[in-house]
Amino acid sequence: MNVSRNDQAQSGSSIPPEVQQQLRMVFNQLPNTVPLYLFTQDGRNDVYNHAAKEIIRSFAELGSKVEFHELSLDHELAKKYRVDTSPTVLFDPEHYSVRFLGAPMGEEGRTLLETVVLMGLRKSNLSEQSLKILEKVNSPRRVKIFSSPTCPYCPQQAVNAIKAAIAKPELISLEIVDIQANPHLADLYSAHSVPQTFANDVLIAQGAQPEELFILSLEKMTEQTVFIPDIEAELVENDLVIVGGGPAGLTAAIYAVRSGLNTAVVERDTLGGQVATTPLVENYPGFTQVGGKALVDLLVSHALEYVTIFQGEEVMDIEPEEGLTLITSRRRFKTKAVLLATGANHKHLGVPGESRLSGRGVTYCSTCDGPLFKGKRVIMVGGGNSAVTEALYLHNIGADVTVVHRRDTFRAQEHLTKYLLSANIPVLWNTEVKEIKGEDKVREVVLYNNVTEKTKTMPMDGVFIAIGYLPAVELAKKLRVELTDDGFIKRDQHHRTNIPGVYSAGDVEGGYKQIVTAVGQGAEAAMSIYEDLMNPYWLKQRPASSG
Repeated sequence: MNVSRNDQAQSGSSIPPEVQQQLRMVFNQLPNTVPLYLFTQDGRNDVYNHAAKEIIRSFAELGSKVEFHELSLDHELAKKYRVDTSPTVLFDPEHYSVRFLGAPMGEEGRTLLETVVLMGLRKSNLSEQSLKILEKVNSPRRVKIFSSPTCPYCPQQAVNAIKAAIAKPELISLEIVDIQANPHLADLYSAHSVPQTFANDVLIAQGAQPEELFILSLEKMTEQTVFIPDIEAELVENDLVIVGGGPAGLTAAIYAVRSGLNTAVVERDTLGGQVATTPLVENYPGFTQVGGKALVDLLVSHALEYVTIFQGEEVMDIEPEEGLTLITSRRRFKTKAVLLATGANHKHLGVPGESRLSGRGVTYCSTCDGPLFKGKRVIMVGGGNSAVTEALYLHNIGADVTVVHRRDTFRAQEHLTKYLLSANIPVLWNTEVKEIKGEDKVREVVLYNNVTEKTKTMPMDGVFIAIGYLPAVELAKKLRVELTDDGFIKRDQHHRTNIPGVYSAGDVEGGYKQIVTAVGQGAEAAMSIYEDLMNPYWLKQRPASSG
């Protein structure tokens, strides 16, 4: 049945008033109505059924351009559209084949919003490059994306697929599966890490991708890692390009623009870096405790008041001739200075089974993938702040977690260690993972005690790894930037590297790897860059010509 406006008004809304006002303006400007059909059945996922009703009702209250139809799985339209899962949301099914299995809450609310807007416009908003690739798709693609409400990366991948389904509805269908509401489907596809993307039941991507890479993966039916534009991208000229959208890069952008520098931020992945997937940040100045994603949202909102952010673009090369030219997956940047705030990547154990079972029980993000392991046996490998924090998070959401640490003491801060021990989370000291076993997903781990020299095998459902990070210095190496013995960027007190015009900040420099430290380094680097561009130090270093 179609829910009346009176019924909706009485239901109340979970959307904050200030956000309601903004969404109402956006929805009322849509040229087309977007019908949303929610199919549920009592007794099947009732918690998610209720949540889906409340969320979609809240959207429908914001204007006449969003219609909410609430139906049961016994309805004839369920048979027509082949709906058999409760809850399932269909988006404008007469024009597109896009459905969501679950309740679009948390991070997935962003997916719901973008879907409504794009379908209301009846436009995909794909780039010209993506549309050119999509033209080559001439056979059906049944896309299935596994996501989670706690995954900040998932909306990016889901929206990529939604755009494709809108651009080519005759060939591309999309099913977004919430793994928390549908764990049996996640098990069926061994999708134990999100986001994961399948097309025609073939895995084509693990993790979020830039738009063009997603479309290319969809066309090639296998995961693509490099996209080279067919034609030269747009040229952007400015004073400073910051590579990396973590705390250091975003803070540097704010300070640089306030100093008068025309600045751009280029980020290939999710804004916020490691902070975006940190369950809880403690003692960031002004906050006793704050969620990592919440802190990132504040940083990004602040930065966007000053700077243009190019998200989903990977810097593929930097040419140092005649200034600095950055070549990304979409365009070229001609700039006077570059700040490398590229951060660090997760370290891997390097043991048999780790790579093969990545995304099938082996994971590096408890925030993204932890909810799938509620009630299951998992180990957290590591002994630093990240490992202990994430072990506590897994314990609190109901996972049966054991910490595996190769030493006899933690490197984590004392108060975190006390929390862990008071929670009675088991710890296997002096223990190393030697192998991760399983055919389609993690089944066992082989553990070695480096004191007793004994080996044992434990049945296990998941392996979470937090053993530190490796600096992301690929671009630095291309520029011949000097590195420290530990592999981090070597710089002076002004964050200058050995290459004139190239600077660094944040975790890529090494040091304490704290958010507050990265923020301070970003501010320092931006002010150094401003002073150097006003009075270039490298001109003073040139030898005088003989007369």
